[in-house]
Amino acid sequence: MFASHYPTFNHVWSSLLLEELYRLGVRDVALAPGSRSTPLTMAVAAHEGLRAHLHFDERGLGFYALGLAKGSQRPVAIITTSGTAVANLWPAVAEAQLTGVPLIILSADRPAELIDNGANQAINQQGIFAGYPVYQVNLPSPDPRMPAAFVLSTVDQALAIQARTPGVVHLNCMYPEPLYPNGDAHDASTYLQPLDSWLGSAKPWSPWQGLSNACATQADWQPFCQRRGLIVAGRIEDPLEAEAVAALAHTLGWPLVADLQSQLRFHPDALLHSDLALHDAAFVRELERAEVLLQFGARLISKRLSQFIRRQPWQDYWLVDPKPARLDPDYRVRRHLRATPTQFAAAHPTKTAAPWAQFGETLTRTADVIEAASAGFSELGVCHRLNSLISGQLFVGNSMPARLMDMLGSRGKGPCKVMTNRGASGIDGLIASACGFATSSDQPTTLLIGDLSALHDLNSLALLRQRTAPFVIVLLNNDGGSIFNMLPVPTEQGLRDTYYRLPHGLDFSHAAAMFGIHYQAPQSLDEFAQGYRNALNAGTTLIEIRVPASEVSDQLKALGERIRG
Repeated sequence: MFASHYPTFNHVWSSLLLEELYRLGVRDVALAPGSRSTPLTMAVAAHEGLRAHLHFDERGLGFYALGLAKGSQRPVAIITTSGTAVANLWPAVAEAQLTGVPLIILSADRPAELIDNGANQAINQQGIFAGYPVYQVNLPSPDPRMPAAFVLSTVDQALAIQARTPGVVHLNCMYPEPLYPNGDAHDASTYLQPLDSWLGSAKPWSPWQGLSNACATQADWQPFCQRRGLIVAGRIEDPLEAEAVAALAHTLGWPLVADLQSQLRFHPDALLHSDLALHDAAFVRELERAEVLLQFGARLISKRLSQFIRRQPWQDYWLVDPKPARLDPDYRVRRHLRATPTQFAAAHPTKTAAPWAQFGETLTRTADVIEAASAGFSELGVCHRLNSLISGQLFVGNSMPARLMDMLGSRGKGPCKVMTNRGASGIDGLIASACGFATSSDQPTTLLIGDLSALHDLNSLALLRQRTAPFVIVLLNNDGGSIFNMLPVPTEQGLRDTYYRLPHGLDFSHAAAMFGIHYQAPQSLDEFAQGYRNALNAGTTLIEIRVPASEVSDQLKALGERIRG
């Protein structure tokens, strides 16, 4: 039952906002403490259907909400106080926009009369995220002369736009004082009376429509699928949607190259170690026989795969992705179909065909070389072994971890779900994102992350103290940004180390102790494997893999040379 009495009129509008978000499917709200946001905070605390998630750092909070939205596949709301608290959401907003993750930011703000006049904690928050939100509005200060339906319909419009174009919605809420209860409850009965039908139901105010559940059948599908084709699976976050891609590839008899983000990287029908196999001339020659490309999802991790796609003279190239963004950095896509894999498959029936390509010998040879190169205790060895050990979900950090798992992850039971932040591909907020992702499931969660990324988001380790399901951080510590050893950065006069790699000489044992996290520092692959198994029964554990700075780059170069033969 919606209340009729509130501490202040600010609380009336806040309660309307949160209730309408709930009716539109929001279940989780991430909050940071603050005074100006008190009406929103109290509305969340009073709502029986909303789950509150708290963090003291707004940057980490934004990434936490991002990971939770990815894992739950529901919009997640974020509440912050005014001032630079809002600006700290910027990195997460950028990532969410680039990957189509539905976040709803409710930023508290000073009223208009306290902007640009020296009032404390006041910045210009209107349009603070530039053009990144799919919808943004500067709500006026709550005023009983403005109908309550205005508040509800604003939320409805925002989420209808977000349903059509997934991304960030920003509602900037300008609250004047009083912000706290002062003993005199505000009777909102008369103000809410025009909402009688809404108050007596559980439905949203406005009947906005979202995306269609259908995909238009392409008239030239039959001639397209009768050619020699290749299927590439890029970023697909729903494992059921990924299975539709694997089934289509199997029916067509087309090779399936699966990115780490596709949920199909370890699928038995996917070409194993395809990234490293692209070093093999025989593998490339066979793959080059493909005439058409059908790609599901974008933002591929493998640079070698992207280069192959760019130089291949495709007769046709279709990209299937539900997001409206161009998603075509090489300008090769001939047709972008805005649909999910399941929608596409339903609209494009196929007949079972025999495979046209044979990769067995070259892939076996590549796998043997990788197995030999990964036998020792190293980043290669840990990433190669990890897949056979994983229980539950996997979140993979950026820079080297994503590339290593994409290249080296061995066939095995594999994770039930893989998640990344590969929109802006930044190294910030990865611990927080992984923690939000973990919150969306009761499964154990593993985070594979580099040392600089961990340092970037160290205070988000505080979020892990709230975890009950197992959470394992596998931290690859090569003392700085070893990826720069793979790039043509000048080395004269120590330029690479001083200005790029930034060696720090730190270990993470004291950080684990500070945040009450179990800690391991294995010295062998067998010790790592046993430690990982133990960690699955021990709450949150940080497993630090300390390796020489240049080892992984040297090993990858040697690995490529051996595969090329």
